[in-house]
Amino acid sequence: MDFIVSFNRVILATYTLPMPTACAIAGHATGGGNIIALASDLRFMAEGKKRIGLNEVTLGVPVPYLADLILRQVVGDRPATEMLFGGELMSADQALRIGLVDAVVPEPDLEQSAIQKVAALAAHPPSGFTEIKANLVESVRYLYERKGMEKDKKFVQCWFLPEVQDLLKKAAEKF
Repeated sequence: MDFIVSFNRVILATYTLPMPTACAIAGHATGGGNIIALASDLRFMAEGKKRIGLNEVTLGVPVPYLADLILRQVVGDRPATEMLFGGELMSADQALRIGLVDAVVPEPDLEQSAIQKVAALAAHPPSGFTEIKANLVESVRYLYERKGMEKDKKFVQCWFLPEVQDLLKKAAEKF
């Protein structure tokens, strides 16, 4: 329980940070990696055979409540539901089509693209951005602060169900 609470604190702190943030995704971003990317204002993904998604349902566990809330805000309710119910990993181009990532760029340009966009946002007077972002994240913060602990307990309980443990063992054998 301590880990998920700490992880979600970091995600919420990043998501609500009153300055522009970007994530440069150079490889696969599944599960927790995708959640970390979601916490940023902008997500840039390298071209190529990289995959991104939230496949937790295939292991018998839910996506953490905070990540679910953020995902729905980023891509919209219907695409989020399809992602969460299906658990399929998608290509960078598929992620771009649904708004999960903001740009797909050649890998050598990845970091510079993210830095340039954040620098352009940060060049504006900070008071405007700070208030716009506060408005954007307000509903997610409110819901998570009200229901997060209860939802995190349910999330952790799922990880220890016998059928989930069996699926996790089978998944681990692939590595």
